[in-house]
Amino acid sequence: MSVTNSQSVDAETAVRVLHDLVATPSVSGSEAAAVRVFVRHAAAMGFETEIDAAGNGLAHRGASAAGAAVHIVLLGHIDTVPGHIPVRIEDGVLHGRGSVDAKGPLAAMLVGAANAELPAGVRVTVAGAVGEETADSPGARHLAGQFRPDACIIGEPSGWDGVTLGYKGRLIGRLVCERSCAHTAGPGLSAADEVLAWWWRILADVESFNGDRARVFERIQASVRGLSGGSDGLTEAAVLEAGFRLPPGVDPHELAQRLEALAGDGCGVTWRGHEVAHATDRNDPVVRALSGAIRSLGATPRPKLKTGTADLNVVGPVWGCPIAAYGPGDSSLDHTPEERLDIAEFARSVGVLQRGMELLAAELGGA
Repeated sequence: MSVTNSQSVDAETAVRVLHDLVATPSVSGSEAAAVRVFVRHAAAMGFETEIDAAGNGLAHRGASAAGAAVHIVLLGHIDTVPGHIPVRIEDGVLHGRGSVDAKGPLAAMLVGAANAELPAGVRVTVAGAVGEETADSPGARHLAGQFRPDACIIGEPSGWDGVTLGYKGRLIGRLVCERSCAHTAGPGLSAADEVLAWWWRILADVESFNGDRARVFERIQASVRGLSGGSDGLTEAAVLEAGFRLPPGVDPHELAQRLEALAGDGCGVTWRGHEVAHATDRNDPVVRALSGAIRSLGATPRPKLKTGTADLNVVGPVWGCPIAAYGPGDSSLDHTPEERLDIAEFARSVGVLQRGMELLAAELGGA
């Protein structure tokens, strides 16, 4: 017996949902207006809606929380990085900040969940989480403690025929070196020299770890995110902001301790954004369901491992359930001035999510 407490969403309405979400600014920390748009559209589709204590927008359908035999969570994020891109649809393409990362995937999940025919006993929650683009990811961390789902789909761009099996971990450091001012002709290193020397030691350590690891998903990636310096006439300081992408098996806390030990005198570091890598395989039930849905639309699924980090890293280790990431869009456009989403691809992804949830619910035994 299927559940019928949601309303079928046509293509025109689906595009309106996408447009309205993208057109409502929601830079991290200022998501409230977009969350209200999300829950308004979800309620019109027949979902039960709420805004939780963290500010996340939640849309539920199917069995009650107490009576559900199977709970599937579709976790997207509603916040974006800064940068205004005029929202418009031209030649079948929607332009705007967040169209790819990740309001396109979030809108597709909401519409796909509304259209899916689900067995009795299945509960679906679509979440528009706040703060994913920050190192703290407060929305997902709140949800990680609230739910224990049987399966999860993370809303991130994979391309409509792609399925993301996992993401690398992350570590962010702020390296600071200070010293008393001295004449530039003197024998000592400047603060800038010290911080750069530390960075070269870090790069040597990273290169030693990477060794002959050929696949980028298996290597530590280290990059400079910012470099600055200054002096008040008595003390000079240099600051280097660094980011690290971590493969499976690398603990960010242990790496931080090792790299901190390489610092010279007068140097210190603060760390944030500790995330472990998390990945599944092609036999994961979520991966199988999405892959089967892609095949049903005539395409060959493309499994992917990504070098970035997502809310999959936050909830995956806690929930320990079948999990993968999926959504329309070209991830190379993330955070760029050219961010845009093809409407036809968006529509295909809605179909994949609808069919994928039906296959997943059937496998998990909601009937």
